[in-house]
Amino acid sequence: MERVGFAGLGTMGASMAANLARAGAPLAVWNRTPGKAAALLELGAQEAASPAALAAASDVVLICVSDTPDVEAVLFGPDGVSQGIRPGSLVVDFSTISPSSTVAFGERLAELGVGMVDAPVSGGSEGARLGTLTVFLGGEERYVARVRPILEAIGRTFTHMGPLGSGQAAKAVNQVIICGYYSSVAEGLALGVRAGLDPKRLVEALSGGAAQSWVLANRSGRMIEGRYPPGFRLALHRKDLAIALELASSLGLRLPVAQLTAGLEDGLLESGRGDEDMSVLMDAIEGKSG
Repeated sequence: MERVGFAGLGTMGASMAANLARAGAPLAVWNRTPGKAAALLELGAQEAASPAALAAASDVVLICVSDTPDVEAVLFGPDGVSQGIRPGSLVVDFSTISPSSTVAFGERLAELGVGMVDAPVSGGSEGARLGTLTVFLGGEERYVARVRPILEAIGRTFTHMGPLGSGQAAKAVNQVIICGYYSSVAEGLALGVRAGLDPKRLVEALSGGAAQSWVLANRSGRMIEGRYPPGFRLALHRKDLAIALELASSLGLRLPVAQLTAGLEDGLLESGRGDEDMSVLMDAIEGKSG
């Protein structure tokens, strides 16, 4: 496996990097906030002092940060990846960011002789920890083929969607569909509880029919209990919805369900609940918050 550098050791990135280290990848890591690399160093990773130093020590640089400006800073800011990367290297961005910005970043890297693949992921913190993520890929075929051995260590499903930016567009679609699942499961459970049904028995019954979904199976328990420990933070999904709604607007398309969910999420954010799991939408629907 090529030498790999991983920038961004948050909830997702730390688990993904750990899986790469366990798979035997020669791994260097960097994180904007110090102190996140200790567990990875125990697995044999080396810590870089900056994104530039990370890039200089790597053949393939992986990025997993929160938003478009963060990716730009890692790539092109002071001591950024672009300051240390060599021609022939490859950048793979696992973040969920703007498709158009992704294309622009790729063009800037191409001027340095560097390839880029956008590879946003789905599967949440559980998928990152277990190495079962779904990856939406955009970029030239040769670059996607090159990164495949790395992806094998972090995910289970990989789909090449098309040219650079296509992965981000596919992830936007994913986030639109997800918001519908969360909102409808929360609405259904709220209705069932108000109607006097046993919610756990209700979920068991629904799981055998057409209402079955990942959200029903994995998040209904949180909605029933009213506890929402982080799995996929509401604030991050709202950021992703903004990307999807911007993309839709640029294409002349209105997404009423996504817009409705965005409004519910805005209310929860105003109540200070952005760090809770997205299943906290249940409280917005029940009128407890937001």
